[in-house]
Amino acid sequence: MNKIIEKYSKNEKILGTLTHMKSMTAIEALGYTGLDFIMLDMEHSPIGTDEAAKYITAASAAGLSALVRVSSMNKEHILHMLDTGAAGVVVPSVTDISQVKELIKYSKFAPVGERGYCMTRDGGWGFAENSTGSLKEYMDYSNKNTLLIPQCETVGCLEHIEEITSLEGVDGILIGPYDLSIDMGIAGEFDNPILINALERIINACKKNNKIAIGFAGNTNTAVQQFKDGYDAVLFGIDLIMYINTYKDSVSDIKSRI
Repeated sequence: MNKIIEKYSKNEKILGTLTHMKSMTAIEALGYTGLDFIMLDMEHSPIGTDEAAKYITAASAAGLSALVRVSSMNKEHILHMLDTGAAGVVVPSVTDISQVKELIKYSKFAPVGERGYCMTRDGGWGFAENSTGSLKEYMDYSNKNTLLIPQCETVGCLEHIEEITSLEGVDGILIGPYDLSIDMGIAGEFDNPILINALERIINACKKNNKIAIGFAGNTNTAVQQFKDGYDAVLFGIDLIMYINTYKDSVSDIKSRI
C-alpha cells in the first residue's frame, strides 16, 4: 500500500525528502533512516524517465513510497511515471482550474479521469495482486492508491485553492513557499504576514476538503514547526545539499581541532 496514504488515513505525520543525487544506492540507504517517502525531482534535476524507473524500484525495495515531481504538465510525462509505479505525481507551476482538470484526466482512470490503460509495472504487468481481478477493480485501486498532487506556488493557484482542493481526483497539495513568495512579489520574506496568511489559506483548504497538505522544510526547526502548523506531510531537505552539509560540518569540526 502507498505509505503516504496509509499514514494519512491513520492521522500520522508523514516525513520525506527530495532526491537529486541520481543514485539507487543513496535511495536504498534512505530506507534505513525512518523516512516515509522520497520525491524524485525531475523539474530541478537532470533525472530522466529511465533513471526515474530505476529509482522508483530502489525506493520500493527500501520500503519508501516514491513521488515524482514531473518537469511539466505534459500528459506523456505523467502517464510514464504512473505506469512505472510511482506512488504519485507532483505537478509544478499550476495556475488555474482548467489545468488541474486536465491533470485529473491524465492521472486518474474512469470514471474520475481518462487515464489510458496498459499492463505495466504499476500492476506488475497484470500479475500483481492489485491487477489480478477485474479491470474495474484495478482502476479503482489505482485511483485510490496513486496520488495527484498539484503544487501551489503561483498566485493563480492560490486564488483558486479552495476550488482546486474540492475536485475529485486531487489528493493533496505541495506548497512551494519559495516560488509562491516570488510570484507574490515578496521573494523570500517568509515572516511576511501576507505569505503566512497565504500558507494558512492553503492548509485550511486542504483540511476542509480532506486533502494532504505537504510542506517543504530546509531545516529541522522548520519541519517541526510545519507539523505544528497543521501540515500532514513535510519534505525535509534535498539529499545532495544534506550530503554536502554533513561533510562540510564534519570537515570543519576536524580541522578546528587539529
